Amino acid sequence: MAVDPGLGDNQATLASVDAESAEWLRTLGGAGVEREAAVERLHAILLRVAGNEVRRRAPRLRLAGPELDDVAHQATADALLAVIAKLGQFRGESRFTTWVYKFAVLEVSAKLGRHFWRDPGVPLEGEDWERLPGRFGFDPAERIEWQDLVAALRRAVDEELTERQRQIFVAIVLTGVPPDALAVELGTNRNAVYKTMFDARRKLRAALVAGGYLDIGIRGRS
Repeated sequence: MAVDPGLGDNQATLASVDAESAEWLRTLGGAGVEREAAVERLHAILLRVAGNEVRRRAPRLRLAGPELDDVAHQATADALLAVIAKLGQFRGESRFTTWVYKFAVLEVSAKLGRHFWRDPGVPLEGEDWERLPGRFGFDPAERIEWQDLVAALRRAVDEELTERQRQIFVAIVLTGVPPDALAVELGTNRNAVYKTMFDARRKLRAALVAGGYLDIGIRGRS
């Protein structure tokens, strides 16, 4: 069997995976009409995944119409190239079609992140702490009760967080930068941004509990 260079001679992998995954590896690693048909089927799968992922995240980026479709197709094309190049890395821990999903999702994240910075649509300078209650959906009366809490939170952000944690917290919570876009700007990935936010929120919660502020205005909401 003719094998794509990305697959190599990994016959052990072919023997250890489920029949459907083995067929994907065989046809994508082959040649001629059969391989072309497999690539077309894979493209359709990746496009469906990318399209769903783009539509799920699009509202935060005010993305619609032709732009949405363009991002989905760009992500699909790059994901397809990545899958073909990394066939030899498939080890069968999951089904092949499940394994390829992550390529589409990662490419969507990268494309949406870069798209955001073309026209952010949000002020990237300064920190609008006064908008914080509004971002949590509180009415004006509740916001008055929140003033002490906001002041305490601001102190905690300055005193308890690392510079990286503060940067990510301010960008996401105060400025409204989507995690995908922030990951591109910081040269990291979406999971790392979420992990940093998780750690930051845990520190801030502990500081607010210690200061006796946690119950103010947020009973039943935390």
